[in-house]
Amino acid sequence: MKAKILVYALPALILTTIQLVDAQQPPTKIPRIGYLMGRSPDPVRSEALRQGLRELGYVEGKTIVIEWRSAEGKPDRLPALAAELVGLKVDVIVTAGPLPTRVTKDATSTIPIVMTQVNDPVGNGFVASLARPGGNITGFSTLAPEISGKQFELLKEIIPKLSRAAVFGTSTQPGNSQALKEVELAATALAVKLQYVDVLSPEDIESAFRAAVKERAHAVLMIVASSVVGDHRQKIVDLAVKSRLQVI
Repeated sequence: MKAKILVYALPALILTTIQLVDAQQPPTKIPRIGYLMGRSPDPVRSEALRQGLRELGYVEGKTIVIEWRSAEGKPDRLPALAAELVGLKVDVIVTAGPLPTRVTKDATSTIPIVMTQVNDPVGNGFVASLARPGGNITGFSTLAPEISGKQFELLKEIIPKLSRAAVFGTSTQPGNSQALKEVELAATALAVKLQYVDVLSPEDIESAFRAAVKERAHAVLMIVASSVVGDHRQKIVDLAVKSRLQVI
């Protein structure tokens, strides 16, 4: 489903935005897209975007230009990269995640911004509402707290004897409390005791696993996608193996 969204919906939304802007531009002008991401480039997502554009008749380097910018996991670089894209006067800026979206919003109020991978645009203050976003930001919301409850039910199916589970979340991330509520409802119905661990920074990941082991958790459920989780997936996998914990 995520791949289909990237291949079809995102390119269509970007090009619709560009067409609205280019209606007032010379017909020979080649559209330029800025793409800002906080972590290292994801080849799968990048190629999905290129594929979607090709299917709509736009080929990178020929009929459209994409200015790729990555902070390489260093958030402090994002403001300068956003300012650079604004300085290039791109037609639209695509942002991958809440932090790139926030710094781009601060950098421009006129260039259209198409956000992706943002779980709660309203909670983050990016848009007024999903129905009427207002301002210069549009895009996709990935807020679906009910999925956390379903994930927990799946975890119980995988581990029938599950009686204790640790839940890793980031309390400062919009949507965290809603996702946790769904998990608590599922845990109550399945008679599973929960241990919530707040993971606010990468430094908290290792101590979170130690806490889960100490409380004899059988598994770990990670709720609400955030840079803390997304940028350190390999570390999480390694610690899961080391701790002998199932993780979803």
